[in-house]
Amino acid sequence: MAFVQPALPYDFNALESHGMKAETFEFHYGKHHKAYVDNLNKLTDGTELADKSLEEVIKISFKDPAKAGIFNNSAQVWNHTFFWNSMKPAGGGAPTGELAAKITADFGSIDKFKEEFSNAAATQFGSGWAWLIDDGGTLKVGC
Repeated sequence: MAFVQPALPYDFNALESHGMKAETFEFHYGKHHKAYVDNLNKLTDGTELADKSLEEVIKISFKDPAKAGIFNNSAQVWNHTFFWNSMKPAGGGAPTGELAAKITADFGSIDKFKEEFSNAAATQFGSGWAWLIDDGGTLKVGC
């Protein structure tokens, strides 16, 4: 079973009104994301990992120095897929409801959360990935 790059859930130009150009999507999805999928398939071909799910490969290869390349590529396939699916043409805006209340409780304000999140992404070497995570019931920013 080869790993497959999922299709984008919208057209390349669907987020131009949010400042994300079609050319950026075409390049990032068509080159970067595709390269991670291709590399992962090359690294796992003929191994016990070839028939595992993407999530299983990530868990198995995490913190195994002998599988660092497999972890890096599988994690990037997952990150990119999650990223594309986290956006939508009519999306965006400030959090509301329970999420807004929890962010305010755990960070002090939405603005403080945005500051911490932006700083984490800007100072993460290479990828710039940052995540809002639930750590035992407390929201935190992680990289």
